[in-house]
Amino acid sequence: MQILRRCACNTSAISRVFRVSLYSTETLTSTPPEYSLQSRISSAIDRKVSLVPALEQWRKEGRSIKQQQLHRLIRKLRTFKRYHHALEIYEWMRDKLYFHVKAGDVALQLDLISKVHGLEQAEKYFNGTPNSFRTFQVYDALLNCYSQKNSLEKAETIMQEIRDRGFADTLSYNAMLSLYSRLGKHDKLDYLMQEMEENGISLDSFTYCLLLNAYGDTSDIEGMEKFLMKLETDPSVNSDWNAYIAAANSYLKSDLKEKAVEMLKKSEQFINGTSRRFGYEILLTLYTAVGNKAELYRIWNLYKTMGKLFNSGYVCMVSSLLKLDDMDGAEKTFEEWMSRHKSIDFRVPNLLIRAYYNKGLLEKAEQLVSRMIEKGEEPTLVTWDVLAAGYHNNNQMEKAIDTMKKALMATPQGRKPNPETLRACLEYLKEKGDVEEAENLITLLRERSLVSAYDSDRLMNYIRNEEPGSNSIAQILWDHEDLDADAIVNLKQESLS
Repeated sequence: MQILRRCACNTSAISRVFRVSLYSTETLTSTPPEYSLQSRISSAIDRKVSLVPALEQWRKEGRSIKQQQLHRLIRKLRTFKRYHHALEIYEWMRDKLYFHVKAGDVALQLDLISKVHGLEQAEKYFNGTPNSFRTFQVYDALLNCYSQKNSLEKAETIMQEIRDRGFADTLSYNAMLSLYSRLGKHDKLDYLMQEMEENGISLDSFTYCLLLNAYGDTSDIEGMEKFLMKLETDPSVNSDWNAYIAAANSYLKSDLKEKAVEMLKKSEQFINGTSRRFGYEILLTLYTAVGNKAELYRIWNLYKTMGKLFNSGYVCMVSSLLKLDDMDGAEKTFEEWMSRHKSIDFRVPNLLIRAYYNKGLLEKAEQLVSRMIEKGEEPTLVTWDVLAAGYHNNNQMEKAIDTMKKALMATPQGRKPNPETLRACLEYLKEKGDVEEAENLITLLRERSLVSAYDSDRLMNYIRNEEPGSNSIAQILWDHEDLDADAIVNLKQESLS
């Protein structure tokens, strides 16, 4: 529900800070890919690869680069959380093109620096900014940096400076309301609301959505209902589906399912145009939480009238049906997805593979993986991880080890396979005395940067029994800081039991 609360508001306060200088109603260029700068930038999937060579090559070819064009690219990169690349383009603009800089540019760079390099560097950038650029936009951006990093003391300090300068606006208060809400300081919310009212600062849809969620967090249903009535009678704010989704969430937390459904019906009345995709996906998720399969299918049928169907919708629907224990419905929806999509998004089959594993239907999971491979698709880490766990639980350790190797080979940077299954594989090989196969696994761990050279040596020493008083594999694995926290707790409890 935490994720849904964040999604329900569907409003980024920081992005709105920059709307004045960076907003554009233009659509992205339809220039053929070979001539599109956007296509060259988008093709740089690896976030560690610099975009500067692509920009320099574009200029070398004699093509023009307009500031507005680069702003659109920056916004698009931020949408996909490629903050490093977005900041890189801004720095290149500053150093190479000498474009006219506006306060909105400074505000956006401040946000990007905070995301890429941290608060300290963002503060240095702000302190080095000329006073003429320190507009309300830039102060709001700095406040949002503090808010997003949960830096309460600094946020309160800069908020006071914003007040003193007469810059306080709805965005400023939204940033503080968000921070207090996340930190559970709900007593501060009423104080800020009163301050907004006294200063004639209006609430926007984000404010209402945020506060409706806050009432739900404290199970203050009466307060939430009064606040919702205030929203519905506020002529300055148009009611939208986000607010009713927030209200539905609040009712669900208090197990008031009938009232939650009433709010979901109201939200549906405001879902239209570009909001349909996201709105319907949220409704699918919440009707699942209510346990109403009939409404789930009704919304799904509405979703399918949009024309273009997205993988995210199928992920949502298959996941929802599995949560409602409708395996037949999930399989039918999956087959429908397979018939509509030429390229495979493995998130969809992975849902079924995990469901088969949870129900002990390992053979069906194997068959689905084989089917995907026959179509020329490459299974992901999650796919192999689930299969390896299934083999482990069924005491098919040779298969588990072979599948764990595949999981390691498919492990992207920043991810890791299930440490409990990995531990079981290594323990099995130690008991079996198969040092060579254990070394192969440990070598893969080292090559994928999942353990340090020191820890890989410790693991090998343990396998060979060469280290007197050697720690267990579980101890060595949980010593590695990259392991998943929940998995570490499970390993500790198991080794101590």
